[in-house]
Amino acid sequence: MAAHHCQFRTYYEDTDAGGIVYHARYLGFAERARAEALRSLGMSIGSMAETDGVSFVVRQLGIRYHAPLRLDELMDVETVLYHASGARVKLRQVITNLSREGQKAAVIDVELACLKPDSMVPLRVPGPCMETLDGLRAETGPSL
Repeated sequence: MAAHHCQFRTYYEDTDAGGIVYHARYLGFAERARAEALRSLGMSIGSMAETDGVSFVVRQLGIRYHAPLRLDELMDVETVLYHASGARVKLRQVITNLSREGQKAAVIDVELACLKPDSMVPLRVPGPCMETLDGLRAETGPSL
């Protein structure tokens, strides 16, 4: 499968008084896209805690803004896995503006930590879970 793509439209609630998407909303778009990427692989965030005994939490995050999204624009969020080892998974999410011919809006690098949900103790990503996550692995290096 490699990269997962998810599309969203920006709404009034996402923007500031000038009609530009508020900087923190990009993180919400990325979070939803990560959940949809996992769902596309047959993994549900809720069921992972219940059936697999694992949760993923954001350990570290970096974002680079390139061009602002505006009210009512359509975006694509591409999610790829570029590193996974032990209890950590690193994803890159590229947000492009489909309303402006694929103009890059933001690039988000997120490191997730795998934890036991009851104790919040780090846990090596279980083999079957890692095999499923490999469905998001980038075929080449992540785009900047």
